[in-house]
Amino acid sequence: MRDSVLEALEVTRAKPPDAERRQSFYLVFEHELMHQETLLYMVHQLAPERKIRPRNFPEDVFNDAAQSVEITVPAGRARLGASHAELDFGWDNEFEAMTIDVPAFKIDSLPVTIGEYHEFVASGAYDDRRYWSDADWGWKARENLQHPNFWFRERGSWFYRTMFDLVPLAAVFSWPVYSSLAEARAYARWKNKRLPSEAEYHRAAFCRPDGSIEPYAWGEEAAAERHGNFNFIRWSPEPVGSRPDGVSSWGIHELCGNGWEWTDTAFAPFPGFAPQRTYPQYSADFFDGKHFVLKGASWATAARLIRPSFRNWYQAHYPYVFAKFRCVSV
Repeated sequence: MRDSVLEALEVTRAKPPDAERRQSFYLVFEHELMHQETLLYMVHQLAPERKIRPRNFPEDVFNDAAQSVEITVPAGRARLGASHAELDFGWDNEFEAMTIDVPAFKIDSLPVTIGEYHEFVASGAYDDRRYWSDADWGWKARENLQHPNFWFRERGSWFYRTMFDLVPLAAVFSWPVYSSLAEARAYARWKNKRLPSEAEYHRAAFCRPDGSIEPYAWGEEAAAERHGNFNFIRWSPEPVGSRPDGVSSWGIHELCGNGWEWTDTAFAPFPGFAPQRTYPQYSADFFDGKHFVLKGASWATAARLIRPSFRNWYQAHYPYVFAKFRCVSV
């Protein structure tokens, strides 16, 4: 496949591509960027001795976490999706753009940390049926889950599995917790809160108090290293709130980078949806009510995929994605 693409690119240098061929190139490039990340979900599960560190490997950071506070986002409008005229390329689930009214809500300024989630587990609440939906509890019971997938316990001590190391869990208490949507829901209920909707995420990330909309949480400047932990700046999370230049106009940190952000919105088409002509099953096969939208980016997400309309999605019981979450309330 790669050789075919490179060959086609050589032909294109001599003859400019038509619109359809250009779209096909974008499709292949972005799909490969996505799978660079998803393949790492499998690599992450391998024992450290079976992996080779990249050259110039950046050291993990174990600083203290910033303090999270509740931010009130007033009622207003949010814009989801994009119009075809805005993008050189977009996936079918990104179209067409729509604007909706969003009631006021309160949202945590930072994602939930490993240390905070450990309190949930250590208190016994992780094993308390009342914090789980029927479907989520059934999955937890079948899999005999005791904690998130990235953790493990050995001889009474907790550890965390990074991409290339095993470290004491307490050393990474300041990192965002990666969990399934089901586990995130349970934690939020324990806190008498819930997870944000896709529309609430958009309002928190891209809308400003004056009613204007920006292409990024931090404004108009293209995504750069100072804005967030993405595009392989690191090979692991870092303490939450480490990149304050990525803060939104509401004062909400880390809406992009350091982990995808779970929403509790089922992955579904926007009005005006039409399947991708060259890949008609790309999104439509997943409009099943079982997959949920994630926004933002992880440390393994390519910068090209960081745009407001881009939507990721996984099932609620998928535990391997580099995904964090934060809580909201009315």
